[in-house]
Amino acid sequence: MQESHLMRMGNQIATFFDSMPDRQDAMVELATHLRKFWEPRMRRAFLSEFDSGNVQGMHPFLVTTVQQHRALIE
Repeated sequence: MQESHLMRMGNQIATFFDSMPDRQDAMVELATHLRKFWEPRMRRAFLSEFDSGNVQGMHPFLVTTVQQHRALIE
């Protein structure tokens, strides 16, 4: 499976936020970051890819964040 550009970007961002000591705050910060800095078209494409089950290669912290804080991203 080839990693998409959005997944690669999401993984890089998730790696940064995953290093924060408070996991719940980090997930909220990650979701908020995607909402603030990714245009709606990017978020829709990313979430569509996520919904299709294409999570192989996705940072586990990113997967968990989308599952628990999707409303903050949309």
